[in-house]
Amino acid sequence: MIIERRMTKNPVTCTPDMSIQDASDLMTREHVHRLPVLDKGGRLVGVISEKDILKAAPSPASTLSAYETNYLLSKLTVKKIMSRNPVTVTKDTTVEDAATMMVDQDLSCLPELEDGKLVGIVSKSDLFKMLLETFGARIPGTTISFLVEDQKGCMAKIIGDISSHGLFLVTCSVLNGTDSSNKLINIKVSGATESELMDIIKPYAIQIMDVRAYS
Repeated sequence: MIIERRMTKNPVTCTPDMSIQDASDLMTREHVHRLPVLDKGGRLVGVISEKDILKAAPSPASTLSAYETNYLLSKLTVKKIMSRNPVTVTKDTTVEDAATMMVDQDLSCLPELEDGKLVGIVSKSDLFKMLLETFGARIPGTTISFLVEDQKGCMAKIIGDISSHGLFLVTCSVLNGTDSSNKLINIKVSGATESELMDIIKPYAIQIMDVRAYS
């Protein structure tokens, strides 16, 4: 899946000369945690986050009054504390590649550029939403997690058995197991109780880790 389908399009932005107080107010008003920074020509020059602003603000232990603190923040501009030269993606970047970049480089967001212009942004929140979809988190059903031997054709047999019982497969994911010899399978189906699903899976499982129903 390419990231373009999941990014936030036309994100709220700010300018380098905006005060960080105004940037903070804008984030609060728009319910966002970070802002791409665009220069007068519309080019992406940085990203500023709530974390950046918190770092720049006086310590809570400071003797400054609230008025003095706000005054200082009003004089400090975005360009002074923004993260410059942010890592970006294109419309052809996959979700897998974007997630890997964010984890490996400890990034909270990835602006998307098209012909040098900002067209969207993908954040950790966007990836968490995709994770919820992957696990069918908001779909009623019964979920089971279990370890199986890492053997070719194992998943096809399990899914075939589930289908033969007239159950609807909501989601299925395969993760690394406890070692290289096994895999952790997460399956969610509709139309089966916990005990019914366990009876189907038991012949294939090395160990059933968890099973529960969601309404």
